[in-house]
Amino acid sequence: MTYIELPRAVEAYFAFAELPATGRGRQFTITFTYFEGTRLDRLQWWWQVSKAQERAGEAMVQSLRQEAILRFRQHIERWLVNSRRCLRGGEPFPQLEAIAAVEEPPASTQQPAAETGRESGYVETVREYARIAAGR
Repeated sequence: MTYIELPRAVEAYFAFAELPATGRGRQFTITFTYFEGTRLDRLQWWWQVSKAQERAGEAMVQSLRQEAILRFRQHIERWLVNSRRCLRGGEPFPQLEAIAAVEEPPASTQQPAAETGRESGYVETVREYARIAAGR
């Protein structure tokens, strides 16, 4: 399942801003704007550069910025998977859409995953500790 179907990379839709500096350092935001139906909405990612990191130079700030972009993209991807939604379209902003539910067999017909010998031993050890903790 593809959760992102856009004409451009997700990062192309990011807006960047630097907030007023504080005593702790510089603060930044990355904003991702999208449509949900006819409603315009956004996700924001906040990140900070400490005074010590700032003294390390602009290369350090750019490295931290790239890390923040990567983490924000991963956050968006996890959000889409967890909420069973996808991003489509893209002009001027992506459209957030629900993914059609896939029928799963009832729980009673699903077979439990087989445990390996190593996993089985671990599970039994955990169960024994749980019994001891419960006073049984």
